[in-house]
Amino acid sequence: MRALLIPRLDGPEAAVLAEVPEPEGTHPWAGGERLLVEVRAAGVSFPDLLQSRGGYQHGRPAPYVSGGEFSGVVLEAPAGSRLRPGDRVAGLSVFGALAERVLAVPRYTVRLPETLSWEQGAALFLNYATAWFTLLRAAFRDGESVLVHGAAGGVGTATLDLLRGRAAPSIALVSTEVKAAVAIEAGADHAVQVRDGWSTEVRTLTGGRGVDVVVDPVGGDRVVESLRALDVGGRLMVVGFAAGRIPEVRLNRLLLRDLTVMGVAVEPWVERHPRLAGQLIHELETAAAAGRLHPVIGHRLEWARASEALCLLDGRASTGKVVVTVSD
Repeated sequence: MRALLIPRLDGPEAAVLAEVPEPEGTHPWAGGERLLVEVRAAGVSFPDLLQSRGGYQHGRPAPYVSGGEFSGVVLEAPAGSRLRPGDRVAGLSVFGALAERVLAVPRYTVRLPETLSWEQGAALFLNYATAWFTLLRAAFRDGESVLVHGAAGGVGTATLDLLRGRAAPSIALVSTEVKAAVAIEAGADHAVQVRDGWSTEVRTLTGGRGVDVVVDPVGGDRVVESLRALDVGGRLMVVGFAAGRIPEVRLNRLLLRDLTVMGVAVEPWVERHPRLAGQLIHELETAAAAGRLHPVIGHRLEWARASEALCLLDGRASTGKVVVTVSD
């Protein structure tokens, strides 16, 4: 079968379309259950970029097939499972999705309603699962204020989508006017551009108090300003480090205003609390079926251009999700 192969860990430029063997056995995260999906579209995200350089904690040794998310049709499903051959699904594969067929993880696979396209399905699981779990861990309550970093990106737009009509207000932090427009379309009440002292503008938008929650998939130099943007008792949710640098926090900043800094990672929590996976699947399937999820696709690439997908992420020019159409 055809797939986007990473032959060596030299970064996204090494990616090449190639013939590879059909998937055998089961996904390493699937607990021995074989779930095989014919891929219609695949999504790439920051972990895929990290994997291409050997920097992701769940990375694979080269050579491997790239692509962490998929949408498609079930070809084989575990006996007695909630999924059946022919089901329309979307999910997280961690790797291997940029191929004609992929081994999926049953606990991270959702039914995809007809109202969502294959491309939207490929942009759904990782972003919305991360956003949903982040708000759960933050103990977010309707009516609280939330600041979202990287608000025009995949996790950012999904978080804003889930906050529609719930946050008071939701504030997007972005780097350009174009990204501000994307964030507003995704559901943000306000958009603030990154500049010196941007936390002052955030505090002004919240009556001088600051926000209750900051969602940060970017990291880097913004962490101190994020703490300044928080109200007393505020929570900074650490989702990732797309900026490339892992920041450090001086603990006295937390003590002075009762602040909390919390890491967000779904997989270790599911390993410790397995029932969360079922709750996550139910929430995402229910919201998708009700038309409440609106995945933002920034770039659609045809299969022949699949090797460009990771380079788009590396250039930091993408918005929403970068999606590759694998099959009609």
